[in-house]
Amino acid sequence: MALFLSGCGPQDNNHQSNAASVASFPSKTITIVCPWGAGGGTDRVSRYLADALKSSMGVPCVVQNKTGGSGAVGHSFGSNAKPDGYTITMGTFELSTMHWMGISELSHKAFIPLMQVNSDAAALIVRKDAPWNTLAEFLDHIKANPGKVQMSGTASGGAWDLARAGFQIAAGLSVDAVLWIPTEGSAPSLLELMGGHIDVVCCSVPEAATQIEAGELRVLSVMSSERLTEYPDYPTCKEAGIDWEMVGWRGLLLPLETPQEIVTQLNQAFQEITQSDTYQSFMKKNRFGIELKQGPAFGEFLKAEDAKWQKVIQATGYASPE
Repeated sequence: MALFLSGCGPQDNNHQSNAASVASFPSKTITIVCPWGAGGGTDRVSRYLADALKSSMGVPCVVQNKTGGSGAVGHSFGSNAKPDGYTITMGTFELSTMHWMGISELSHKAFIPLMQVNSDAAALIVRKDAPWNTLAEFLDHIKANPGKVQMSGTASGGAWDLARAGFQIAAGLSVDAVLWIPTEGSAPSLLELMGGHIDVVCCSVPEAATQIEAGELRVLSVMSSERLTEYPDYPTCKEAGIDWEMVGWRGLLLPLETPQEIVTQLNQAFQEITQSDTYQSFMKKNRFGIELKQGPAFGEFLKAEDAKWQKVIQATGYASPE
C-alpha cells in the first residue's frame, strides 16, 4: 500500500522563509555601500542617511566604503549583495558611464532604483579678471582660438571632463576645441586656475564656493535645467541657447529581486528623512544640491542618463572598443 504524504517541499520552505524575512524586516544591521573614500561628499551624504535610517527604523545602520575601479568596485559589491534590503548602494554619476568606457559591465539595469537624493550641476568657472563676461563671449573666443583654451576639473574621462565635452558638442564645437588638462580633482584644478596656469575649470559651484564668495573666481554658466536655487544669479547654458544639462547625482539603489514590500518600506523611510528640516539643513551646510526623485522617476532619469552619456563618450574617444 502506497502512502502519499503531503508536506512542505523545498520551494514551500523557501517561500515561508522569504515571507518571514519580509515580515520581520528590519531585524539586523543595514549597510549603505559607498563606492568612494571616507570624508568625501558621497561618504558624508551616506553617513548622514545611515544615522537617520538608524533612528527611523530602530536598527544599526553603517556605511561601508568599497573603493576602487573608478566606482566600479563599490557599485558591483552592492549589486551582487543578497536582495534582502540589508544592503543599500549609494549610487553615483559614474554608474551611467562606466560600462560605456569599459571600466565595468555594470549599469543602472543591475539595480532597483530607490531614490535620488542629490544633484549638483556642472559649471564653467573662471578667474575674476577673465576676459569673458558671458558664455557667448567665451564661445566666440574658443571658435577664434581652437585648441588654445585650457580647462580642467578632474581626470580625463571623469565627470567634469565629460560634462564639458557634452557642452562643447551641444554648442557645435569639436571635443578638442578646448585643451583638457587632467588633474586629481576640482581642488587642484581650482588652484591651477587661480595661479593663472589654466583658463577655466568645469566643476560644481559648491566645490568652488569658497573662492567664488571671496571674489577670486566667478561663474560663467551652469549646466542645469534652470537657475540653481542656492545660486540664482548664475545663468544656465540654455539661456545662452545651448541645449545641454549635466548634473553629478547621488541616489540609493537596491539589488535586483529585493521584495517589493521591503522596497516600499525603505522608500517610505527615506522619504521622511529627506523631507525633514534636518536633512535640508545638512545639505545646505555642506552645499549639496537637493534633488529628490522616487523609484520610477529615478529609474527614468537613469535610463535617460545612460543614453546621453553613450553619445558623449563615443564622441570623446573614451568608449570601450566593441
